[in-house]
Amino acid sequence: MNSAHPLDPASAEEYLSGREIMAKAGLLASPVRFAYYGLDDADKAAVLAGPGSESGWAADRRLRAYLVNTDTGESTDAVVSLTRGEVVSTRTLDPAQDGQMPILDSDFALVEEVTKADPGWRAAMARRGYEDLSQIRTCAITAGVFGVADDDRRRMVRVLAFVMPHEHALAWAHPVDGLAAYVDLIEKKVFKVTDEFELPVPAENSDYDDEAVRGPHRTTLKPVEITQPDGPSFTLDGYALSWQGWSMRIGFDAREGLSLHQVSLQDRPVLYRASIPEMVVPYGDPKFRHWQAYFDTGEYLVGKFANSLELGCDCLGEIAYLDATVTDDTGAPRTIPNAICVHEEDFGILWKHTDVFNGSAQSRRQRRLVVSYFSTVGNYDYGFYWYFYLDGTIELEVKATGILFTSAYPHAGHAHSTEVAPGLAAPYHQHMFSARLDMNVDGQANAVEEVDVSGQPIGPDNPYGNAIVQNVTRLTRESQAGRRTDGTRGRTWRIISTERANRFGRPTSYTLYPEPTPALLADPDSPLAARAGFAANHLWVTRYDPDQRWPAGDFVNQNPGGAGLPAFTAGDRDIDGQDIVLWHTFGPTHIPRPEDWPVMPVARCGFVLKPTGFFDRNPTLDVAPPAAHCSDG
Repeated sequence: MNSAHPLDPASAEEYLSGREIMAKAGLLASPVRFAYYGLDDADKAAVLAGPGSESGWAADRRLRAYLVNTDTGESTDAVVSLTRGEVVSTRTLDPAQDGQMPILDSDFALVEEVTKADPGWRAAMARRGYEDLSQIRTCAITAGVFGVADDDRRRMVRVLAFVMPHEHALAWAHPVDGLAAYVDLIEKKVFKVTDEFELPVPAENSDYDDEAVRGPHRTTLKPVEITQPDGPSFTLDGYALSWQGWSMRIGFDAREGLSLHQVSLQDRPVLYRASIPEMVVPYGDPKFRHWQAYFDTGEYLVGKFANSLELGCDCLGEIAYLDATVTDDTGAPRTIPNAICVHEEDFGILWKHTDVFNGSAQSRRQRRLVVSYFSTVGNYDYGFYWYFYLDGTIELEVKATGILFTSAYPHAGHAHSTEVAPGLAAPYHQHMFSARLDMNVDGQANAVEEVDVSGQPIGPDNPYGNAIVQNVTRLTRESQAGRRTDGTRGRTWRIISTERANRFGRPTSYTLYPEPTPALLADPDSPLAARAGFAANHLWVTRYDPDQRWPAGDFVNQNPGGAGLPAFTAGDRDIDGQDIVLWHTFGPTHIPRPEDWPVMPVARCGFVLKPTGFFDRNPTLDVAPPAAHCSDG
């Protein structure tokens, strides 16, 4: 079976074919379930070589499956070749070294049933006045690893409870604090209940769709219509997208969500592959909830929870949508309609000048191509937006919204949370994203320069002390390339071609502009830091390796630590003039505000890649003025 292109997402037909191959190999005997099922990356050399004239693509089309026996806990990592119609590899995980497979969809219903049936947990709820459990909602949280043998050896979750007093209530507003059930997902039982303290369950109604909470809808906003009478300027042919000199291919995966491939500008390569393959949300309450941290990609599979987008609600204008195909616990395909949105936007002024000497007055308007999707993981909603601009800029913006995770707020106050409603706390936390940027700036031979700016002291060459210089450091080894942002130095990282120069004799390049935010704030010796090693630095640079796709390791759930980028860079490979991958950690430290409750206005974070000597001059001189409004000078 061959796809039209080796980078196209896996189809429903391919998932079914792969499942049949695994079943014939004896891998799917009941009760084996799929914790993850997705497309393995095609061989890069085969993709870059292009299709043969007669035989088509040489790239082997493969699927990877994470399989869990829900009776025994045995976990298998299997790879299937669709091209050859066979299982090409299997490996049984060792939980002590590898950790556990991601959470199954069916685990959530199991946890609800098992927790509510447990006598110890029921008794703790009864002491709090909740004998009728019909209004109780359980929240299963991945367990991490904290050196407790009886916990770490199990495939388990920790469970918190919330009260939902009526059908449309906001359960997150009513946490039952101080109580947690520990559920073994294989033995299907609560094996421990921790009942550390009791605080009143916050009572205020926070249903943001209740007129009593929000007030009447405002009527003073006039309609905004976005129209393109001649249609959009982009072309979408299957998964191949082109717009104003940009071209790329769109991918989607149940684990990492949206990915972009073979991004080029004016037939010059810039990126081979770009995605956000991991994120961790660590919470900063050091007492009862010290274990609360979510790897939304590696543990829960953020792509599986992609929203179906709606015109006028999620996207405006002339929209093209792409569906996404994921699978359920049995490996059966499921289509998410309109999961990916493609459109273009006006983005204000591109450039403008009124010349005092020749009288020319000209303006040009910026426009950008947008490729995006939204995912809901528990309480938070994340929008991932890739922007491509007329001037060659690439931007990634994450829009975080949804509901704060809550706890009860003690009367005496709390050093690690904000009171957002009477008796309701929102703990301080971070959202740490990892971008994987497989760079291809004018070819595969690239290198990275760290660029700081500084002033210079007064001296013979700087008598008035006004000099500004760039301080450039070439990052030549992986051990040297674990770096942090520095806003005081305006630190950026420049990805240069080691094979192509511009008309000034300097390497063509793109520059990564980071946001100067904290890296992981957990202590370097903490259990969390061992598992989220990728978040210790804002930048890592590695030599390309097709097996190094996930910055926290292949198996994140209950991994003992050290996997992913710390392990990738241990070999200290040469990265100067090589096929390299940049890994950029970014994201906010969220100190919640009362204004973030009961539903949070969008908070934005991300990064920008800008051409730096990639062109010989402004590449948008040929953009025409808006004919109906501006003259051409």
